[in-house]
Amino acid sequence: MTTLASGTDTLTRDALTVLQPGFTGTTAPDWLLRRLGEGLASVGLFGRNIASPGQLAALTAQLRAERDDVLVAIDEEGGDVTRLEVRSGSSFPGNHALGAVDDVELTREVAHELGRRLAACGVNLNWAPSADVNSNPSNPVIGVRSFGADTGLAARHTAAYVTGLQSAGVAACTKHFPGHGDTAVDSHHALPRIDVPAEVLADRELAPFRAAIAAGTRAVMSAHILVPALDPDRPATLSRRILTGLLRGELGYDGLIVTDGMEMRAIAGTYGIERGSVLAIAAGADAICVGGGLADDATVLRLRDALVAAVRAGELPEERLADAADRVRALAAWAGSAGRSPGDAPGGEIGLEAARRALTVTPAPGLGSPGAFTPLTEPPYVAALTPVANIAVGDETPWGIAAELVHLLPGTVTGSFSAGDAGNAGNAGNAGNAGNAGNAGDAGDDGNAGGAGGAAGGKKSEAGESAGRAALQAAGPRRIVAVVRDEHRHPWMAAALDTLLAARPDTIVVEMGVPQAAPRGALHIATHGAARVCARAAAEVIAGISGR
Repeated sequence: MTTLASGTDTLTRDALTVLQPGFTGTTAPDWLLRRLGEGLASVGLFGRNIASPGQLAALTAQLRAERDDVLVAIDEEGGDVTRLEVRSGSSFPGNHALGAVDDVELTREVAHELGRRLAACGVNLNWAPSADVNSNPSNPVIGVRSFGADTGLAARHTAAYVTGLQSAGVAACTKHFPGHGDTAVDSHHALPRIDVPAEVLADRELAPFRAAIAAGTRAVMSAHILVPALDPDRPATLSRRILTGLLRGELGYDGLIVTDGMEMRAIAGTYGIERGSVLAIAAGADAICVGGGLADDATVLRLRDALVAAVRAGELPEERLADAADRVRALAAWAGSAGRSPGDAPGGEIGLEAARRALTVTPAPGLGSPGAFTPLTEPPYVAALTPVANIAVGDETPWGIAAELVHLLPGTVTGSFSAGDAGNAGNAGNAGNAGNAGNAGDAGDDGNAGGAGGAAGGKKSEAGESAGRAALQAAGPRRIVAVVRDEHRHPWMAAALDTLLAARPDTIVVEMGVPQAAPRGALHIATHGAARVCARAAAEVIAGISGR
């Protein structure tokens, strides 16, 4: 049993209990172990903490040697957002690919296998799934993290994902309540605002969360978004109307409410993390997620002391803090008793099978069926038209299909091209060591194409044309495979593709984001995500390998 330090009073223990901090390194630092002994009950893991499954298992064992009921949380959505396989790409397709297949049993199986792998490493809380309905195609941060733009589809797959993950003994944390899909701003950078009537929110955004609650989700994560129809004054994370009135009251949810990362600019840049954490707990949140950017003992102490001071000043009811801490302990108790069954065998290549089924393959007009496409037999040139990765995805995880193609067509060469550098041929090289030749700097995040003025749009078009010409020069006589990610959100990317296709109409196009733009190219493959298995599935089609 866990033995808490005798010198820690109840109020201080409760303040520590509601924190979910991160740390740096692949072993637990001394300060973190000390705080676990004083009452800290949760730890959040990120890609920087993980080198291998064996190392991760040793790390979680180290944490449990200090506190046996610790909640070990991770942001492992599969697909584009992976921490378990941050340096290689995920073995599981993300939500959008699963939504494209629209087989709820497949979604359940994928989530179960992902949960099984997490549980085997000692992780018992996953900040997933994303239940956001991707109703705004220009959304810069959700996109392929969503099951899709259809409310019913998102709801049924959210429920299946929750069921599958929790059947493996890992608590699901359904996010981002009350729905982050209809935004054009990334809350990592600023405070998004959703201006739709309450009736639309109830019918569209809330439906997947109702489904998750019905499926028994053990946790829900709040969004740092302003929804005036629900609360005109405070973002959801800090809103009592939304967390207590709507989520607890109207939807009847009784599990753990976790905040999104408090160091995100939507909160840190407006309220500050200390004030924001106090307001979040007062509003009805039970756990404060922090540590993606601020990951040290000083941050933990600042938040602990802010909560204690708020109680003593009468700004935060002590019973509210105690209730939040009790909910954290209740989830820890569930996680401790929800272990995997002895017969829970590995799920084989369920992730790759799902990625293959998710492909949408469109041949050029006149070519006929996808089967009429003549597979490549010679190594191609892969031109990766590379946008800036959003913070949720990160720039550590490789993307693209070159690394997979080199296994099937040895000698494949790749280069990364962006609006910022008009293509850096120096980044080109043999694809054997990476799927992505580098996330070269894009000319800002032009994800919201609707906000670009004529002059800016013209500059992006010129930059895209330059990137396209650079790719043509680098490719030489090789067949070109152009890889894009959300072409519809990046005018420069569309212009680069125009340039490539005008000169080389036999170019194969692989869309690894949301396939909103019309298919084009000699063959167009939509993978519905950039996971490693999605790349493998697309490479099999290009090389004519019978994996489907």
